[in-house]
Amino acid sequence: MECVFCRIISGEIPTELLYQDEQAVAFRDIHPQAPVHILVVPRKHVPTPSDLAEEEFSLVGHLVRVAELLARREGIAERGYRLVINVGREGTQVIPHLHLHLLGGRKLTDEMG
Repeated sequence: MECVFCRIISGEIPTELLYQDEQAVAFRDIHPQAPVHILVVPRKHVPTPSDLAEEEFSLVGHLVRVAELLARREGIAERGYRLVINVGREGTQVIPHLHLHLLGGRKLTDEMG
């Protein structure tokens, strides 16, 4: 298995899981860009949102719901946070496994690109 997220999900690479259910897991980013930087990752290996089958579109909604739950748990929901999905090389997707970034804990910059 070459995908680092698949290796984390399988337990081959140990990490503290902040959330897990039958569809998704969440853990802290090892290179945080904000005081709170959590990755929400589907258990199923899907490279990008473009690779989702139509019947799998609800998975993205589930990832957003998990991120919202974690934002509350981390104490950033009231002040605000950012959710990001990077897609492809030019979108700065480093790991080819769909994942959502939950960023917060400080005033984020307005710049998006």
